[in-house]
Amino acid sequence: MHQVDYLFPSVDSWVILSSLEQSIKNKIEAVGTPLREWDINIYRGVLTGYNDAFIIDSAKREEILLNCKTEEERLRTTELIRPILRGRDIKRYSYDWAELWLINTHNGVKGRLSPIDINDYPSVKQYLDLHWEKIKKREDKGITPYNLRNCAYMDDFNKPKILWKRVGSILRFSYDDTRKLGLDSTCFATGTDIAYICCVLNSPMGHFLLKDAPKTGTGDLLISVQAVEPIKIPQLEDTTIFTTFLQQYLAGNIDIEHEINSNIYELYKLSREEIEYIEQFSI
Repeated sequence: MHQVDYLFPSVDSWVILSSLEQSIKNKIEAVGTPLREWDINIYRGVLTGYNDAFIIDSAKREEILLNCKTEEERLRTTELIRPILRGRDIKRYSYDWAELWLINTHNGVKGRLSPIDINDYPSVKQYLDLHWEKIKKREDKGITPYNLRNCAYMDDFNKPKILWKRVGSILRFSYDDTRKLGLDSTCFATGTDIAYICCVLNSPMGHFLLKDAPKTGTGDLLISVQAVEPIKIPQLEDTTIFTTFLQQYLAGNIDIEHEINSNIYELYKLSREEIEYIEQFSI
């Protein structure tokens, strides 16, 4: 039989931990700040209500652009149709874009951006009319069946961001600064020190911090906004080194990942024994 003596200092909720687990927990709490308190925003990806109409491949995009009657319409339509990532496209630090596009007939942002008027995009309207019976019945729509539902944070997709698969059996967080959108099978975060946070989330330490995330009935992890906001990461005055690490990894130097992880362990002041325990949770 094994036992651990522990003095409970308050009436707060508690769990029974081994001395090693308690030591790790204390170190995380000593140096970490919950992401909800950082200058970042975390959101879910875009929900269309009917992907078969609003998500198109490159061939269909070219067909829509070729059907534009004027150069002005073609330029407007080019800007409207945006590249989009799905959860399955997300890799560690990067992604494999499947050349899919969102017809971003957004519903506007109150006081800042007017809803898309489909009549300004005749070629897009002609295409969407082929799906009219489906798109008019969907619940997730905007002021017209042609419009997507309200998404007040649509502009945040234009910023450098971390994207991840919302439901799955593995943890992967990609970095993007190319204005790609994310489908509702993803979540994403924007704000300060995004490259640094991406490094932490991809590390074994990040996986450990998320080990208690909710699970679906089939056992998949549910890495929702609510699961990510509470995790505690040390706030640094200068995160330049992690930005450099990330750039090197994206340039093909995957060996740099060992150095990334070592630097993250140092931030939490972990012992060798604690690191070995944490690395069991890396998936």
